[in-house]
Amino acid sequence: MKKEQQIASEENISKIKRLREKPLSAENLVEGITKGDKTALARAITLVESSVDEHLEKAEKILEKCLAVKSKSVRIGITGVPGVGKSTFIEVFGKMLTDQGKKVAVLAVDPSSSLSKGSILGDKTRMQSLARDENAFIRPSPAGDSLGGVAQKTKEAMVLCEAAGYDIILVETVGVGQSETAVHAMVDFFLLLKLAGSGDELQGIKRGIIEMADAIVINKADAENEKQAKWAKAEFTRALHLYPPKKNGWTPKVLTCSALNKIGIDDIWQLIGDFVKLTKENDSFAKKRSEQNKNWFLQGVNERLKRSFYSNKSSKRLLKKYLVLVENGEMAPSHAIRKLFFEYEKAVK
Repeated sequence: MKKEQQIASEENISKIKRLREKPLSAENLVEGITKGDKTALARAITLVESSVDEHLEKAEKILEKCLAVKSKSVRIGITGVPGVGKSTFIEVFGKMLTDQGKKVAVLAVDPSSSLSKGSILGDKTRMQSLARDENAFIRPSPAGDSLGGVAQKTKEAMVLCEAAGYDIILVETVGVGQSETAVHAMVDFFLLLKLAGSGDELQGIKRGIIEMADAIVINKADAENEKQAKWAKAEFTRALHLYPPKKNGWTPKVLTCSALNKIGIDDIWQLIGDFVKLTKENDSFAKKRSEQNKNWFLQGVNERLKRSFYSNKSSKRLLKKYLVLVENGEMAPSHAIRKLFFEYEKAVK
């Protein structure tokens, strides 16, 4: 058995080396993606994440073809503060799904340093068991400068994973800033992980992240934490009653689980199944997907405008000029912005 595994491993390494020897065409990559080739999928995501014009053109062709591939996927956003156990939860949840014969893709966004611009990209290390699963694909991406730590290209990566036949797409947020808002706008089901006894129960009455959640799961509900978890569940359930009903007809639920001990994971999947069934029956599932496509387009327009502005010679010159005035306290930022765009618009006419 070990010898067979070694031969299979060597064949996979040889295959990867052959693929890396020369750039593959968009058609070749799409063919590989639709056949479930993880190497082709990873290479296509790399193209999508690139800012090189040549790569972007190729990525657009790949995305066009992949969008045409029919998929019945479910997109699940998972968020929570650092330390809540997101990686452990995702690995256990993902393994449960792959054991049921489902294909699971994890798109995990790692925080980037504002100084070095580097990222640890450690999700494959934290999810070793899932990373080795044939039915799983894990893609860590640096958050960069995108809103709240959500990689700008996560939506495109999602489409590629769906074309590769992945049934469940799990999107893990950094868990800081406004990444939750961005992820909520690109998934079907939004799951919020919480800890008992951390003071978060009192935050349940505040609008924001709680209002966006389709389910709140109290993690680490084991041993001495079990009693606190039950109390937190009751508090969050009461808090949810303060919010108006969701337009899709779904009533958010609060559950407890222990990812470490694999307790309560099945109940969460059952809950997500109930959500998908309800929203597909009342057509809100399809409506949200259409809304996601609209947001995808508008975000792309914003990014293109930003890139165009910062790469323009006139804007670069004007930015330097007005930055000096603002830094020296000679002009108010609001006044400088108005003057900058007045001159910029004259220059590009």
